[in-house]
Amino acid sequence: MMNGPFVPIEALAKHFSVSVSTIRAWVRQVHIPKDTYIKVGNTYRFSIDDVSVALTKKDTPKPTSSTSTLGSKADIAAAGLAAVATTAVTDTKLEQGYTDEDL
Repeated sequence: MMNGPFVPIEALAKHFSVSVSTIRAWVRQVHIPKDTYIKVGNTYRFSIDDVSVALTKKDTPKPTSSTSTLGSKADIAAAGLAAVATTAVTDTKLEQGYTDEDL
């Protein structure tokens, strides 16, 4: 993969309308595969196009004839719902002073 410009985690979170903590959870849980980002030291840079493709390849429910087709951002958000439950734990740890390295 590795297409397009690489953006910081904040830009990726904004693109998908989720928190930075959710993106971190998706990385830890491998919802966002390693071949969609680069890491230099403690800094991550993501390819939005590659992350979008990876997240939409997950087992997302297929719309039926009675269901309207959702936009790609909505599909991606649905694919990440499993990660949202762990985000609360991550947020709590961050509030307690844990760093990205600890998570």
